[in-house]
Amino acid sequence: MTVPAIEADALGKSFGRRSARALRDCSFRLPAGRVCAVVGPNGAGKSTLLAIAAGLLAPTDGTITVLGTDPATARPRVGFVDQDKPLYPQLTIDETLRMGADLNPGRWDADTARRIVAGGDLDPRKRVRALSGGQRTRVALALALAKRPELLLLDEPMADLDPLARHELMGVLMGQAAAHGTTIVMSSHVVAELEDSCDHLLLIGGGRVRLAGEIDDLLAAHTRVSAPATTDLAPHDVVESRTTGRRLSALIRPSGPLPGDWSTGAPSLEELVLSYLRNPEALTPADPMEPAA
Repeated sequence: MTVPAIEADALGKSFGRRSARALRDCSFRLPAGRVCAVVGPNGAGKSTLLAIAAGLLAPTDGTITVLGTDPATARPRVGFVDQDKPLYPQLTIDETLRMGADLNPGRWDADTARRIVAGGDLDPRKRVRALSGGQRTRVALALALAKRPELLLLDEPMADLDPLARHELMGVLMGQAAAHGTTIVMSSHVVAELEDSCDHLLLIGGGRVRLAGEIDDLLAAHTRVSAPATTDLAPHDVVESRTTGRRLSALIRPSGPLPGDWSTGAPSLEELVLSYLRNPEALTPADPMEPAA
């Protein structure tokens, strides 16, 4: 079997007091070669999870493997773009890219780095401190992609970009995944930003994994239903339900055939995510572990 890109078992992270938990009891398996959306509200634990996978933080509880080994050992094969895009402000863009080449001998793809920088019409002689937030994002992505990583971790990568640059760089990322089989993990709290590009979902809420798996499989396992307000939804698992007038609408995980008088439909990814986040007590599927592929 192919080694998974990331595998976590009962992973937890506390800061300071043990009660201040950013992550708790997180278990999931991300197969290699996927483009994974890590979604959840601000403060859910997305950034902490990516920092642990990048080897920048150590877990408090549980275990995590990255590319079949511990995160520190895997680091040369991993690219990471932090939400703050930390770069040396006194260096020029050209000096920053040369530093990337020096730090990654044998792996550096100078053509990719130059192409990403040129796409933003940036002057290579310009210093990082003079760049806008979106321009710094472009330089940080150039550094990460030119490293030719097997796993690319991106924490809110598109937040500083205008729509045109976001579309262009998302195309670059998808090209990287297609050409080199790179596993890409992107965090965001904006589901629509990732819906058209990702094939795998990791939904985090309150520091826990609420859903994990192939997006198509997760959507197929859930159904939107509309029925009379007096309808009993048992024995189906109810993620969210609400009654308006004489009608009940709900998102369920069917446990068998549905009555013929119910109106049914497939949920969108955004509907699925929001239903779980609005209802933290909703039952999470029993096994969020994905089989390695």
